[in-house]
Amino acid sequence: MYTDPRELLNQANMARLQFVVIAITVALNALDGFDVMAISFASPGIAVEWNTTMAGLGFILSMELWGMAAGSLLLGGVADQIGRRPTILGCLLMMTLGMYMVTTTDSLVVLSFWRIVTGLGIGGMLASINAMAAEFSNVRSRPMAIAIMAAGYPIGGVVGGLVVSQLLKTMDWRVVFYFGSAMTAVMIPVVFFMMPESVHWLMRKRPVNVLERINATMGRLGHAALSVLPDLRDEPKSKAFVDIFSKRMLPITLLVTTAYFLHIVTFYFILKWVPKLVVDMGFSPSSAGGVLTWASLGGAIGALTFGFLSRKIELKKLTLFMFVGSWLTTALFGQTTEDLFVLSALVAFAGYFINAGIVGMYAIVAEVFPTHVRASGTGFTVGIGRGGSVSSPIIAGFLLQGGLELPVLSIVMGTGSIMAVAALMFLKTSGGKPQSGLESGEIPVASKATSGRA
Repeated sequence: MYTDPRELLNQANMARLQFVVIAITVALNALDGFDVMAISFASPGIAVEWNTTMAGLGFILSMELWGMAAGSLLLGGVADQIGRRPTILGCLLMMTLGMYMVTTTDSLVVLSFWRIVTGLGIGGMLASINAMAAEFSNVRSRPMAIAIMAAGYPIGGVVGGLVVSQLLKTMDWRVVFYFGSAMTAVMIPVVFFMMPESVHWLMRKRPVNVLERINATMGRLGHAALSVLPDLRDEPKSKAFVDIFSKRMLPITLLVTTAYFLHIVTFYFILKWVPKLVVDMGFSPSSAGGVLTWASLGGAIGALTFGFLSRKIELKKLTLFMFVGSWLTTALFGQTTEDLFVLSALVAFAGYFINAGIVGMYAIVAEVFPTHVRASGTGFTVGIGRGGSVSSPIIAGFLLQGGLELPVLSIVMGTGSIMAVAALMFLKTSGGKPQSGLESGEIPVASKATSGRA
């Protein structure tokens, strides 16, 4: 009989509420995916309305990425302090406000400000839902749960892309943000009424009425109530954010952050520049949005495929394979002729490998950081990694304005993923397990339990 509710959640079969929570994280990540891509869908219209240069558009495309970096760094720690659920609700409010206010702007400066606000919410959201997906799943299903959560990101791009591609045929670029703000607002009551706080977080922080709150959630999961909570005196003391820089954790923190940073450079080149590049080939904005939708569709399939394969293949090896695939497919994208079908197919393959690599990094990050710093560790990795996302559209913009042709540009921007291979190779393993000392109830990445043999 388990006396620690975390051990029970780790080992018991998944209950209906756990599937509901994972489904909500998918929907929230879909909002993230669409909100990030909204500026890409709108970029052709924005460029025409304000007559921006390629370099100037690169800065505009990166604005919410600055906010995402700050949001991941700052709000990941907030989620570890005040809880996952209230942080998610706050992020939804910021995202709704930021998306709507973009439609009211009359200058690029004000537009950029509201994109930063939106990015703050997105960054904090990702750190929180990654922790939620890990903590509401059992050991056997954890990599798959994280992969399914991560699949929400491209799904948001697919569904949102299909909708706005039709809307853009008859309306201007602002319709993208009207749609995004409405969909984000809908999720606020869903989270408020249907998503409980993480039992893992409650066990670590011990807020007021913690026993009652844990028993309420465990009851909804079909488990018996606890009369008393286990003592935490034998577990490592929580130092929150500082712990990810401890002697034990620092090498892992640096390696996963570096790998994520480098891979995200390639990711955001495809995500941010494809619509404008396709329009410049002579296609309509709606056709360009359709091409980017194929990238999202490929990404969704890649995420789900990764989740299935992670039950059989070590996470690190699988992630490295996806990094190599993303490098090759991004390079191939720039070598194609101006054929819409071929462009869509190549972008779909690039989305498949790139997003599968992102899923691999999320899964690795969720496993190597223990509960009390899981959101902080995710936030730091993603936040610093967003430096890659910020730099990506800016670098591509300057290279294009400097006269670099697409075939060479795609090779240059694809090198981020192959450099990430080199970084992740240094992540030391012993029997497939990263060298991190996790607390009781946690599992290391690529363990037998992780591979589906719990």
